[in-house]
Amino acid sequence: MKKEQVQKDLDRTTVAKSVSSCCETHTHHDHSHDNHQHHTAASTVAPLTPSADQELTQFYIAQMDCPVEEQLIRSKLETKMGVVQLQFNLMQRRLDVVHAQGLAAEITRDLTRLGMAPQQIHETQAPTQTPSASYRPLVKIGIAVGLALVAEGMTWLDLSAAWVLPVALAALLLSGLSIYKKGWIALANRNLNINALMSIAVTGAVLIGSWAEAAMVMSLFALAELIEARSLDRVRHAVDGLLNLAPEQVEVLTADGQWQLQHAQQVPLGAVVRVMPGARIGLDGVVQAGRSVVNQAPITGESVPVDKQEGDEVFAGSINGFGELQFITQGTYDNTLLVRIALAVQNAQQGKAPVQRFVDQFSRVYTPIVTLVALALAVLGPWVFGGAWLDWVYKALVLLVIACPCALVISTPVAVVSALTRAARMGLLIKGGVYLEQARHLRYLALDKTGTLTVGQPQLQDHWLAANADQALALAYSLAQRSDHPASVAVAEGLSGQGLNALPLTQFEAIPGAGVQGLWDATVWRLGKLSWMPTAALLPDALQDWVRLQQQRGASLVFLGSDQQIWAAFAVLDQIKPAVAEALHQLQTLGVQVEMLSGDNQAAVQHVAQQVGLQHAQGDLLPEDKQRIVSARTQRGVTGMVGDGINDAPALAQASIGFAMGALGTDMAIETADVAIMNDDLRQIPRTIRLSQRLHQILVQNISVALGIKAVFLVMALMGSVTMWMAVFADVGASLLVIANSLRLLKLRVSA
Repeated sequence: MKKEQVQKDLDRTTVAKSVSSCCETHTHHDHSHDNHQHHTAASTVAPLTPSADQELTQFYIAQMDCPVEEQLIRSKLETKMGVVQLQFNLMQRRLDVVHAQGLAAEITRDLTRLGMAPQQIHETQAPTQTPSASYRPLVKIGIAVGLALVAEGMTWLDLSAAWVLPVALAALLLSGLSIYKKGWIALANRNLNINALMSIAVTGAVLIGSWAEAAMVMSLFALAELIEARSLDRVRHAVDGLLNLAPEQVEVLTADGQWQLQHAQQVPLGAVVRVMPGARIGLDGVVQAGRSVVNQAPITGESVPVDKQEGDEVFAGSINGFGELQFITQGTYDNTLLVRIALAVQNAQQGKAPVQRFVDQFSRVYTPIVTLVALALAVLGPWVFGGAWLDWVYKALVLLVIACPCALVISTPVAVVSALTRAARMGLLIKGGVYLEQARHLRYLALDKTGTLTVGQPQLQDHWLAANADQALALAYSLAQRSDHPASVAVAEGLSGQGLNALPLTQFEAIPGAGVQGLWDATVWRLGKLSWMPTAALLPDALQDWVRLQQQRGASLVFLGSDQQIWAAFAVLDQIKPAVAEALHQLQTLGVQVEMLSGDNQAAVQHVAQQVGLQHAQGDLLPEDKQRIVSARTQRGVTGMVGDGINDAPALAQASIGFAMGALGTDMAIETADVAIMNDDLRQIPRTIRLSQRLHQILVQNISVALGIKAVFLVMALMGSVTMWMAVFADVGASLLVIANSLRLLKLRVSA
């Protein structure tokens, strides 16, 4: 199959969710394709779909990039009359709302009252590029931190409050007004988020006379928020940067025969575009004139440039080689494979991985518990443990600062989106972080033969005819040319040079896992597997001898038959993909048991298995047989299935992780699978496993760092060994550490 089918698939399927682990929706999902239900991790969450009397409104909210804002919006909108569903994409700052018709303006006002600035966007809109951040906030907060340090120094020098108070107040006004505003909005909506906690803590410090401390806490927190936002922008830019692979302008042939530069987003379907040697291709299309080699590595991960000539496809973001190419666009900019991949990665993670769900659940419990402990310390500390009341109030305020779970909550989404982005750059389109996270557990992998282990472009080697040669060949040619199965294509191409005319077949039908059939001259003619032929057991001796000979050569056999007899047989032979043996060796090294499951005859399957070094191989399987085998394996652990055809779809759906060949695979296979391998290279599967293993290591490191720092400072706070500004500094440090650690995945090398 051509790669435009991948684009069609991405139009139809849910490929992922927001790059934030905090993103979720309140809908239950059941895959629309072939009851795609997995037995391990949760299914991918469905895209929001309004009913006839509902609307879907999508907002871009620049202020929404943290679980704090998500919780605030949830508390406001979830109980609102007419709001049906919410879906958050924190990394891309997007909110999707399904609501009653005519409610969009009111929802916009509600978001504005929460201190947001919502902008409505369209579903087909390309990923929003975050504008360059201004340095003014950094300068302002830098001055605030400097003033806070001065105030702290005055306190150490034991200067009077008349000196300390104005300096500290200036620092508070410069850094804290927006935080106080957010905190007040949160408290008004009965939401105890970090802005509310920080506002309470700073206010408490002011009330007990710790002005310098209050200024230091507020300015450091504001600085932390700014640094964290800039760090997260780097993750967003890594995703959005995929779009920078394509040029903004392309050369288009105008009606008067002149070449003119136009913005790629304005070029219509069917336009003629020229790309010069060494330039990047701006749109998807089919070559009309010219010959060149094109580096498609940015799109498909292929390491070797691909020859392109008339009739071949080219893709936006790939790099033209030595020759000029002219191509006809196959779609608009928004429908290019590059944009679809960017959208898929941008929206990755509809279903949360187990580690992410644990973090979310833990953070919901952690914050209220620590807040209650802080309140208990402030009220009961002097009575139970003795000491000055103000000292216990101060300890309680330190605990309020530590109660912020930001470092913990952010530890997973940044890592997952970095890994998904790295996978996309490698030519792996993974439809959810849940599949990437569980790939490390893969212990059994089933492989189809044709198009997976073999090139998928077999050639006709030989044929056998019973009688009436011209009619039999014409019938075979007529049936084969209407099928896209590789074996049928080989038969059609092999017979095309014999001057045959296609017969006017009626009632044509493709039978998955069997073949094709059609009606001609009041007779149903079948082209396909021997077991599907009504007279399969009545083979003449000459045909039996011919079949045995072809099977020994490893050929696949296609038969032409009617209800009366077998009229012809065709032997087609495919070539093993170059990297298959290496991929299988890597999989076995990783502890994965590999088995071939094919609908081809057992002799041909065994021949291929011997060539690639596979010990387990089964042939003559129907689609339901493949599904049954994979289902039985799934009961024992995480299973994978790799395929490219319609007959592989049930097994792909049954497997814990379905891998589809993105270049040659059928629409149904790609739609059903969880991972699309854009360059059809089996070595991408062990790379996926290694990436999953590395992602898990990063997640464990991040969670350990976040929890460890919190635990240490909780104990130190109870012992009175931590100041408020030290607690803020520790929280900031933890957040920046997990972000920096996660960003390493963007540069990870996962090759063997």
